[in-house]
Amino acid sequence: MFRPKYRGTTLLSVLTLAFLIGPLIVVFITAFGSETTITFPIHGVTGRWFQNIGKQPDFLQGFQTSLEIALVASLGALLIGIPAVYALTRCHLQYQTWFQTIFLSPAFVPEIVVGFALYQGLVITCHFPLILALLLGHILLCLPYTIRLLTASLLLLDPHLEEAAAIYGCPWKTTFIKVVLPNIYPSILGALSLSFITSFNNIPITLFLNGPDLNLLPTAILNYLQNNYDPTVSAISVILMLITALLMVLIERILGLKSILN
Repeated sequence: MFRPKYRGTTLLSVLTLAFLIGPLIVVFITAFGSETTITFPIHGVTGRWFQNIGKQPDFLQGFQTSLEIALVASLGALLIGIPAVYALTRCHLQYQTWFQTIFLSPAFVPEIVVGFALYQGLVITCHFPLILALLLGHILLCLPYTIRLLTASLLLLDPHLEEAAAIYGCPWKTTFIKVVLPNIYPSILGALSLSFITSFNNIPITLFLNGPDLNLLPTAILNYLQNNYDPTVSAISVILMLITALLMVLIERILGLKSILN
């Protein structure tokens, strides 16, 4: 039996878990509903809404574009984040705390504000192409997660390993490639995966930096919902949830989530 002083905490934990997981369960169930509109509870089971996804060219094009944007943004965040974190953790820079705050600041600003600022600053003022502004916005979105994960990993890496390589005449570039990177590759993979999921599922920045010639999956779903309210959207959501879960399972099997989070 639970002690009385822990019952309130346990109940709160259960309610919080139900609040987080409940909507996902409802979406999963409605994806198989036989009705022509999203209803819960469902009155029949069918899989035709998954087949209907393939009949919507906007969904297929949006999925491909979102996939490309997420991959490029994740790799871009890594290319910026790895040298930035290495400099912040290994070099004694003046105003180091300020630099860390600047790199992490996109995580503290509402995404809708970031999207509006990028649209005004890059597209309206500087006349950047929408695709370039969108990529920069998604890189900014992914960068804080990359910085946090890689900073924790590099702080745990023993600096004596790099000192030993330098003593034996190993150039710093070779030390970085053959000593540092292999020891932090779980965090690199974790940052890449988290950045990919964050970019792929982003809506606020995507809405502000979207155009008639640029179709991403979130905007395709929202446009579809304006004229249709059938379970096709639930079916897409189920597929996205399964892709995310599969990605996390693969990371757990290959590296282990503990090694990434630690």
